Amino acid sequence: MRFSANISTLWRESPFMERLQRARAAGFEAVEFWWPRGEDLQQLAARVRELGLRVVLFNFDAGDMPAGDRGLLSDPARHQGFREHVPVALELARALGCRRLNALVGLRIESLPLEEQLELARQNVAWAADQAAPHGIEVLIEPVNTHENGPYLLPTVEEAVAFIRAVGRDNVRLQYDLYHAQVMLGERPREAELLELFDAYRELISHVQVADWPGRGQPGSGSLDFQQILSALEERGYAGYVGLEYIPRGVGTDESLRWLPREARAGDARPSQILLAEGR
Repeated sequence: MRFSANISTLWRESPFMERLQRARAAGFEAVEFWWPRGEDLQQLAARVRELGLRVVLFNFDAGDMPAGDRGLLSDPARHQGFREHVPVALELARALGCRRLNALVGLRIESLPLEEQLELARQNVAWAADQAAPHGIEVLIEPVNTHENGPYLLPTVEEAVAFIRAVGRDNVRLQYDLYHAQVMLGERPREAELLELFDAYRELISHVQVADWPGRGQPGSGSLDFQQILSALEERGYAGYVGLEYIPRGVGTDESLRWLPREARAGDARPSQILLAEGR
């Protein structure tokens, strides 16, 4: 099992470019991130190469995330900005050797008919996927919970899967964030249901992300049984990366990583190596 550090949620006390070095110093060889707004993209690519890191995923520009934006491509007033951004994102992906870009589809606009907004989103995702396909790049669709993110258009895995199938492009696939799925499932840990969703849509899943629940903290800080979850993913033959998209709770990032020994952070690790028993 391979892990990637999401440097948009980890080491947030440091400037973005410094987080690359901190991830490398912590023992990771793979990273992922949201769109690096305000960063020099050429310097970013050069720094990634200098550190010998692999970028396994990053997001298309989703707007001002801290202000509440969750994507531009379903908003008639802003979707052209997404289309203008796509070539920039693809150029960065090619420079980084990254083969997966996550497209957040945006929030519900109540003044528009729902189907009209979804159709705009489908058209823009299909267009982005067509631009990405010649470069061997996938466009991922991620269900995002509505309890913490506003009225996101695709809050459940089933809705995201229906959207992907309607887009009808082979390189449009699913980003499965277990935290968002758990939030939408209810008020108790639902490991069995999380794994049932994985099994149901395994052929579409290209990337998995994790955070504990409740609180979106590091594994071991909440109630989910990650020994069970990670072991089950390995048993099912999942060979992709598991992205650590959590926000450290109660400690700094380096301390929050105690559950994952240094020797398990790079290369191919076994779920049996993790130390979640210490944190529960």
